[in-house]
This record gives sequence, structure tokens and C-alpha cells, in this order.
Amino acid sequence: MEVIIASACSALIIAITVFSMIKVLMIAYKRNELTLRKFIINTAAAVMSGLIVASVLPFGYQKIFTMIT
Repeated sequence: MEVIIASACSALIIAITVFSMIKVLMIAYKRNELTLRKFIINTAAAVMSGLIVASVLPFGYQKIFTMIT
């Protein structure tokens, strides 16, 4: 149960971070500090890294909680 709660809270924090990163990239693109290609690549990288980290977290939390108990 505690693994699910910890994973959900961490996934929420990761989602907020990725959303904020996309907002920053959109501002940079609108100010012509980024090209469209760099904007797309950086946005995709932020989303993919967020998904990878959020999907691996439950396994890491499970190992940590089994080591503690």
C-alpha cells in the first residue's frame, strides 16, 4: 500500500515538473530563442524521461521498502 502511495505522489511531482519544463520551452520558442526542431526534441525528451522515471519508481520503492522491513 505504501508503495502505491509513494509512487503516486512521486508521479504527480514528476508530472508537474515535466509540465513546467514544457511551459518554459514554449516561452523560449515564442521568444525565438529555440528553433522548432529543438523545441520538439526537448519536449519529447522531457516527456520520455518523465515517463521512464515514473514507470521505474514503483520497482525502486518496492526494493527500498523490502530492505527497510
